Amino acid sequence: MLDSEARMKDYLQKIAAGPRLSKDLTEAEAEDALNLILDNQVSRVRAGVFLIAARMKLETIPENIGYWRALQTHVVPVSVDFDQLLQIADPFDGFQRIPYFGFYAIPVIAQIGLPVYGHSAMPLPPKFGITFEDILQNQYKVGEGKQRLALLKEYQFGYLSTSNTLPQLESLRSLRTEIVKRPMLATLEKILMPVKAKKNILITTYFHRGYEAALTEIGKLSQFNNVIIGNGMEGTTLFGIHKEAKVFIQKSTNAAKQKNLSLKAIYNEETAKRISKAHEELKPIESKLETIVKLGENALKTGVGPASLQIASQAGTLTHLCGLFDTAQEGFNQALTILESGKAYESLMKWIAESKT
Repeated sequence: MLDSEARMKDYLQKIAAGPRLSKDLTEAEAEDALNLILDNQVSRVRAGVFLIAARMKLETIPENIGYWRALQTHVVPVSVDFDQLLQIADPFDGFQRIPYFGFYAIPVIAQIGLPVYGHSAMPLPPKFGITFEDILQNQYKVGEGKQRLALLKEYQFGYLSTSNTLPQLESLRSLRTEIVKRPMLATLEKILMPVKAKKNILITTYFHRGYEAALTEIGKLSQFNNVIIGNGMEGTTLFGIHKEAKVFIQKSTNAAKQKNLSLKAIYNEETAKRISKAHEELKPIESKLETIVKLGENALKTGVGPASLQIASQAGTLTHLCGLFDTAQEGFNQALTILESGKAYESLMKWIAESKT
């Protein structure tokens, strides 16, 4: 077998030959190539060239499967004794535009009765927007310790970072910053499984049309029982707020089913109007960490304000998609009741305090 540098040279000669002469890698070649990069067996220059060339050529589904296998092989899922567990994976480069409160929807979903965690990283290029991990580290001063897994088991919600779940991927941060554009890693890091329950559900996103096909095909091969992929606001899992969202629901090895979500389709008229009004109120507000924290905490404490409507709508929609409720309206109503009680706020503050001990 050729050594690592020679194999990478062969792969580059295939995929980096221009728009007309480039050839596709096999699934096995794609897996090997990314393994070489993750295991630091090739130079940083060749690693960067490969990541750029793979994206410019446009990845095939077999290539994406190979790349995903390389990533997932480097993750050792930790088992938790939950009947079911939801992972929310928003884009790891974050959000910048309209304030988004997915971070605060997580303890609400847990209070509804569905164990849940957010999987993210410190902000990545090209956006360097706000992520779950950004909020944790820069606003709540929570470190990256392994105690987060213990807290997930105790509180039935939490936040995990690739710095712990896949350090080899995290080590590519500086390289990803240098190459500027999103590599295929940005698609595939959202469909990894670091924690395993009896039943596992992933809700994640796609932005560019076509990538939902690769994600659902990978979902069939993964250990997730349900994979739900949609095009939410600014690429997040906030579905149907700014426009009708196309959501693909893939269960086990079955073909994905498409569902179109809009406020009017999933909520009653009054609720749809309230959520839409809240969205309009949030539009002119700049997405800053301190603003997200202030509005998000107020929503968890009181259930009042536009952030509370966004949180309740996200919690209602996601728990409905996971099968907890026949309708999103039922989930919304329960989420709003939890917000008004302040229970989710108390739980989050206890989680944050304990994460620092």
